[in-house]
Amino acid sequence: MKYFTTTSKVSRRAVDCVIVGVYDGGKLGIGAMDIDAASKGVIRNLIKSGDISGKPGKCTMLRAVPGVRAARVAVAGLGKTGKFDAAQFRKAISAAASALADTKAKQVLNCLTLEPVADCDPYYLARHTVECVATTLYRFNQMKSGRKKTRSPLNSIGLAIAKPGDARKAMRGAEHAGGIIAGMSLARDLGNLPSNVCTPAYLARTAKKMASSNGKLTTRILNEAEMKRLGMGSLLSVTAGSVEPAKLIVMQYKGAGRDKPVVLVGKGVTFDTGGISLKPGPEMDEMKFDMCGAASVIGTMLAVCKIKLPINLTVVVPAVENMPSATATKPGDIVTSMSGKTIEVLNTDAEGRLILCDALTYARRFKPAAIIDVATLTGACIVALGHHRSAIMANDDDLRDELFAAGNRSADIGWPMPLGEQYEDQLQSNFADMANIGGPGGGSITAGCFLGKFTHGMHWAHLDIAGVAWKSGSEKGASGRPVPMLTEFLLSRAGALP
Repeated sequence: MKYFTTTSKVSRRAVDCVIVGVYDGGKLGIGAMDIDAASKGVIRNLIKSGDISGKPGKCTMLRAVPGVRAARVAVAGLGKTGKFDAAQFRKAISAAASALADTKAKQVLNCLTLEPVADCDPYYLARHTVECVATTLYRFNQMKSGRKKTRSPLNSIGLAIAKPGDARKAMRGAEHAGGIIAGMSLARDLGNLPSNVCTPAYLARTAKKMASSNGKLTTRILNEAEMKRLGMGSLLSVTAGSVEPAKLIVMQYKGAGRDKPVVLVGKGVTFDTGGISLKPGPEMDEMKFDMCGAASVIGTMLAVCKIKLPINLTVVVPAVENMPSATATKPGDIVTSMSGKTIEVLNTDAEGRLILCDALTYARRFKPAAIIDVATLTGACIVALGHHRSAIMANDDDLRDELFAAGNRSADIGWPMPLGEQYEDQLQSNFADMANIGGPGGGSITAGCFLGKFTHGMHWAHLDIAGVAWKSGSEKGASGRPVPMLTEFLLSRAGALP
C-alpha cells in the first residue's frame, strides 16, 4: 500500500474516491462543504431528500458528481457535532471502506482527517485511517475452492491535511499503521485457519519463515524432548492426550543493542476440546481460536519487524493441542511445573495457564525489562467485560497503566482488573502447592493470580483477550487484537511516537 498527503481542495483531486462527512442535523464537514460548493448543492439536496444521513455507521456512495474530479464521493455520517472522537472517526472510515469494498477503486483520499477529532493529531488520524480501511477490506478465503472473490484493488490511501507541516506526522502514522496491519492480518490468518491446518508445527514453521526474511530476527523451536529435559511438566500435561507434538517457539528480535528485551508470551492452544473435562458441543468449532494469544504476539513481532523498531523483543509461544484420550491428563492429577511448584489439575479445561506458567518460567532467562502474557484464558473475562475490552492485570502498576494508555491511544481498549491475596487463596490445594482453578467467583482474576505465582521478581502483566480475540455469528473470524495495543506499547517504549 502507498500513502500520500495533500493540502489541495478536495474537489480538485482526481482520485477514484474521496471520503467526506456530514453531521447529524445536516451540517457539512470540511471536505463535504468543498464538494457541495463545487457541485452547486448536490450534497445539501441529497440530505434534504433523505438520501444522505449523518448517523454514525452510515455511508452513501455518489458517482460522477458534477464539478468534482474524483470518480466517487463517499459521504459518511459523523454523528453529533462536537462529539466526533476517535471511535466515531473509525466508525465513519469503516463505513466508507465497506462501501468501497465492491468497487474497482485503486486510490482513496480521506478528507475526514480535516475534521476536529477529540484527542487525535495527524499521526493518529492517519493510523486510524489506514488500519480501518485495511481491517474492513480484509478477507479470508484461503480454504475456499473454485473461483475466489477477488481482493480489493485499492493500493493507495491519501490523507487530506490542513497544513503542510502536518505531512510528516501523517506519513509516519500511515507507515506505522502499515506495519500494524501486516501483524493484524497475520494474526487473523492464523486464527481463522482450521486446527487441522494450523497445528503447533504450523505455528513453528510460520515463525521460522519470518526469521528467514528478517536479518534482525532469529527463531528457535524446542521439541517435547527438550521441554521434558527442562522440567516443563505442566506444559506437557496439556499435550499428553494429543498425537500432535507440542512446540515451544522462541523468537528474538535485536533492534537495540544490549538493552533488556520486552518479552511477549502467547497462549498457543491450536484446538481446545477441554481434554477429559470435555467442553459442550455447541460452538466448539470456535476453539480453533484458542491460539489467538500466540497469533497476536507473532503478529506483533511482524509489526515490529516491518516498522524496524529500535527495541529488543522476545516472543515465547507454548503451542499445544488439548485433546481427550487414554493418555490425557485427568482431573485430580498432580503435575510439576518447570519452576518446581506442583499443581493439582482440578479441571483439564483450565489448560492455558498450565502451558503459560512454564513459558513464563522459561522466559526468565532473557532477563526481561517487562514480560506480558496474552491469552484467550477465561470465559469469566467475557462475563466481566463483554466483547469490548481486554482485561489487564499486573504486579506492576506502571506497566498496567502503560498498557491501558496504549490501548486507549490505539483504539484497542483494555480495562485494569485487580489481583490480590484474597483471590490467590481460592487456589489452595490439599494435595499440591496450588490448584489450577479457584472456583466460580472471580474466575478471570484467579487465573491471573495463578500466573502471577510464576512471575515474582519480574515486571509482569497479563492480558486476557477471551472477549476480543474473535467474533462469532455472521461476522465469525479472528479480530487481530491486541496487536494494535501491543505495538503501541512497544512504539512508546522505543521512543518512536511523534
